[in-house]
Amino acid sequence: MQAFSFSADRESLRGPRIVRVGLIQNSISLPTTAPFLDQRRAIFKKLTPIIDAAGSSGVNVLCLQEAWTMPFAFCTREKKWCEFAEPIDGESTQFLQEFARKYNMVIVSSILERDVYHGETLWNTALIIGNHGNIIGKHRKNHIPRVGDFNESTYYMEGNTGHPVFDTAYGKIAVNICYGRHHPLNWLAFGLNGAEIVFNPSATVGELSEPMWPIEARNAAIANSYFVGSINRVGTEVFPNPFTSGDGKPQHADFGHFYGSSHFSAPDSSCTPSLSRHKDGLLISDMDLNLCRQLKEKWGFRMTARYEVYADLLARYVKHDFEPQVISDPLLYKNA
Repeated sequence: MQAFSFSADRESLRGPRIVRVGLIQNSISLPTTAPFLDQRRAIFKKLTPIIDAAGSSGVNVLCLQEAWTMPFAFCTREKKWCEFAEPIDGESTQFLQEFARKYNMVIVSSILERDVYHGETLWNTALIIGNHGNIIGKHRKNHIPRVGDFNESTYYMEGNTGHPVFDTAYGKIAVNICYGRHHPLNWLAFGLNGAEIVFNPSATVGELSEPMWPIEARNAAIANSYFVGSINRVGTEVFPNPFTSGDGKPQHADFGHFYGSSHFSAPDSSCTPSLSRHKDGLLISDMDLNLCRQLKEKWGFRMTARYEVYADLLARYVKHDFEPQVISDPLLYKNA
C-alpha cells in the first residue's frame, strides 16, 4: 500500500472537496489451466483483503484493473475464454456490491460483459457501483486495439455508450478503458462532459507500451483539467496453447509482462510515484476536486479552445470526399 495527496488552494466561497481514491493492481491467482470457476473465485479471495484495506482506510472511490475477474486471454483468439463473460449483475458485481455497501464506497469494475438482451453479445465494460451497492451505470470500451498480441476484436468490438460521466456521491467520474488512452479525443470527450476523475483500467505489457505509460495519462490530466487514475495488472500469464498474431514472431504462450506501475496524475501536472512493476498493490490518494476548476481558470483551456473550428474539420474529415488543407509551395513542382 502507498498513500499520497493532492491539494488545492483554499477558496473563500467554496469549501474543500476532498475525495479519497484507490487503485488496485494484481496478478491472477491460479494457472490459466485451472478450472475457470476456481480461477475466478481465487481472484475474489485474493482481492478481499485488499478491498477491505481500501475500505478500512476510508477510500471513497475504488477502481480495479481491466478485466480483473480473469486472465487477459484475448491474445489467444480461443473462444473458450468467453465463459468468463457475465451480465452486469453477475457474480463479480454481487461480490463488489457487498463491499460498496459495507464501506459506503463507489467501485469501478471492469469486466467482460455478456449482453443478455442483445444476443449475448460480448463487450469490454466498466460498471459503476454506487456507494449504496446500486448499479449507477456502465461504459463500454470505445477503442479496440489491433496491434501485436492484442487480438481483442475476436471477442468484442467498439463500444456504443459514448463518453458518459457518472455523477456519484464523491464527484463526477468517467472510465477511459485501456487502449482509449492513446486517443486524445477520447480523453477530451470525457472532459467536455464534466468529468473530475477519469480512470484508465488497463492490461498492457512492457515491450509495447511502457515508455508511453507515465506520459499519456499525465498529459490528459493537464489538457482536460481533471484527475486521472491509471491501473495496470501485474505478472506474466502463460496459456496452455501457443499462439501467433500474424506479426512474423514465433508462436509463444504468454502475452508478455504486465508491468503494473499504477499511479495518479493531477491537472496541475503533478503525479504520484507508481506502484511496483511486479507486485500486487493498493494506491490511495486524497484529492481536492476544487483543483479541477482552479486549473481551468488558471490556463483557460476551455475558453481559448476553438471547438467550432475542430468540429468543422472533423465533420469534413469523416466524409468520403475529404481533401486535406495543404498549401504547397508552387516552386516545388515548377520543373516537374
